[in-house]
Amino acid sequence: MSQMNPTRDEFAALLEESLEQSNLYEGTVVKGKIVAIEKDLAVIDVGLKVEGRVALKEFGAQGRDGGLKVGDEVEVYLDRVENALGEAVISREKARREESWTRLEEAFAKNEKVTGLIFNQVKGGFTVDLDGAVAFLPRSQVDIRPVRDVGPLMHVPQPFQILKMDKRRGNIVVSRRTVLEETRAEQRSELVQSLQEGQIVDGVVKNITDYGAFVDLGGIDGLLHVTDIAWRRINHPSEVLTIGQTVRVQIIRVNPETHRISLGMKQLEADPWDGIVAKYPVGAKFAGRVTNITDYGAFVELEPGIEGLIHVSEMSWTKKNVHPGKIVSTSQEVDVMVLEVDPVKRRISLGLKQTLANPWETFVEKYPPGTVVEGEVKNKTEFGLFVGLDGDVDGMVHLSDLDWNRPGEQVIEEFRRGDRIKAVVLDVDVDKERISLGVKQLAGDPFEKAGDIRRGAIVTCEVTEVKDSGLDVKIVDTEFSTFIKRSELARERGDQRPDRFAVGERLDARVIQFDRKTRKVGVSIKALEVAEEKEAIAQFGSSDSGASLGDILGAALRARTEDK
Repeated sequence: MSQMNPTRDEFAALLEESLEQSNLYEGTVVKGKIVAIEKDLAVIDVGLKVEGRVALKEFGAQGRDGGLKVGDEVEVYLDRVENALGEAVISREKARREESWTRLEEAFAKNEKVTGLIFNQVKGGFTVDLDGAVAFLPRSQVDIRPVRDVGPLMHVPQPFQILKMDKRRGNIVVSRRTVLEETRAEQRSELVQSLQEGQIVDGVVKNITDYGAFVDLGGIDGLLHVTDIAWRRINHPSEVLTIGQTVRVQIIRVNPETHRISLGMKQLEADPWDGIVAKYPVGAKFAGRVTNITDYGAFVELEPGIEGLIHVSEMSWTKKNVHPGKIVSTSQEVDVMVLEVDPVKRRISLGLKQTLANPWETFVEKYPPGTVVEGEVKNKTEFGLFVGLDGDVDGMVHLSDLDWNRPGEQVIEEFRRGDRIKAVVLDVDVDKERISLGVKQLAGDPFEKAGDIRRGAIVTCEVTEVKDSGLDVKIVDTEFSTFIKRSELARERGDQRPDRFAVGERLDARVIQFDRKTRKVGVSIKALEVAEEKEAIAQFGSSDSGASLGDILGAALRARTEDK
């Protein structure tokens, strides 16, 4: 009887034995057959009459659309067998997940891409369905560049690269960016190989910087440098380009290793520097526009693509050491003269002052040498005065031209900056831009008005200063002043004492030097006494008279006194 009707424990033992023989292991994926469909559940026999129930929705669209029928064979995950009656806890969802993990591990080992759908947003990224397995997509791995709106990427099948897998923890990390970078690198490599230097292509301005613009050539970017946009000066690319604009460019250089591409737009136009020497001959005058101002000069555009430099030294005849910005302004229209053209270095030197009248030429025409002019003392130096004159030019009065008689170093102290003075134009050197003036010439040259004064003449002098070394004297009724040395004060050594004389005292002397070239006058009392002695001897020294030398000198002295 016990063999016909086993006990409950015996039945469980027999079932366990049967399960082991049928490889029905808990925690594995097993094959089963649908034996019945009850409302929204499918009854599945997983072997040896062990049945379990799975919701139809776990089979996806096939379950929702009635695609499952009794007798269909399916794979399910056997979670556990609950009791001796053989009821099993099974799951199609877990079976799909197990299948996905197996496939994903194989793909990860082979570094292959997998397909998935982004279905939810979580902290720091998104969740991706990899055919049953859930993976994490960090926000930084969504795209090559930050994506503001991920909406268009949601629920769309697309490839991903597995970065990390941990089945024990159930973690999978994937990247969409890696796939895009690989695809882009392949496209870039193919595109670079297809590009040739000199080729003309169309592109779209993708980004604008201070130094140029990046142009999308259909999967690869090229740099259009600011200097290659146009032949004319462009301060910033945004002056002529906008993001999204379609432009025609020429491939200037291609680096197949770094994938760097240099582009040019101006190369598609004729070079305005061709035939530049004939177009802008030296000495010709042209109108231009100031485009840029620097410390060393100003750039002037003569035509689009052709600029010349006015060096600061060629900007003004009279304004020296002045910043160019104080003479011209940006965008100002100016007339210039071509000074030099270098077609190799693509440089043109221009002059601004050459288009204006030379103020030194104008001055000499209006004020020839000998003309009296008036101006303001602008500066005092160790060698003379600088005087501001008509026409914004300066003239210089050298120390030697301040006074006929007194030293210039002494006379210059009488002048102050800002004083208005008169002077005579002595010389104008147009080439060296120099004007020589004289103040002492206003009174005329005393040597020209010397009259009877000559070497050997007897003059009356007035003592102006008594010194130990001699006397400062002025020749009466003239502008001549001179110095009588101590040795020239008397014939006799004992009388050669300056203290014998007083300031204001008048005395006679003989002119011993009168040099118009060196402009020097010298007088001597001693020379006069010697001359008078000779004259007396000649006049009274006849041997027939019987007069002594004392008588002769006495007679000469009396005659001189009577003449006075």
